[in-house]
Amino acid sequence: MRLDTTTATGKLMLNVLGSVAQFEREMMLERQKEGIAKAKADGKYKGRAPTAQRLKTEAQELLEQGMSKRKIAQSLGISERSVYRIT
Repeated sequence: MRLDTTTATGKLMLNVLGSVAQFEREMMLERQKEGIAKAKADGKYKGRAPTAQRLKTEAQELLEQGMSKRKIAQSLGISERSVYRIT
């Protein structure tokens, strides 16, 4: 699409296209929030289980034994960043 933004009409068209895109995005997010709220009310939306938090005591024990955080992450099957977050 060739749009000359140096003219008043071109600037208007650019603003209109941007506004329509923003409207579509906000409508999509609104529908998504409604769908998630409905699924939560029906008990179908539970989210992902917090894996790293479940392994917190194991990670702390390994850290106290002198194991590096990288090795702890590899042995527990979680990311190194998760080990830093929970210890």
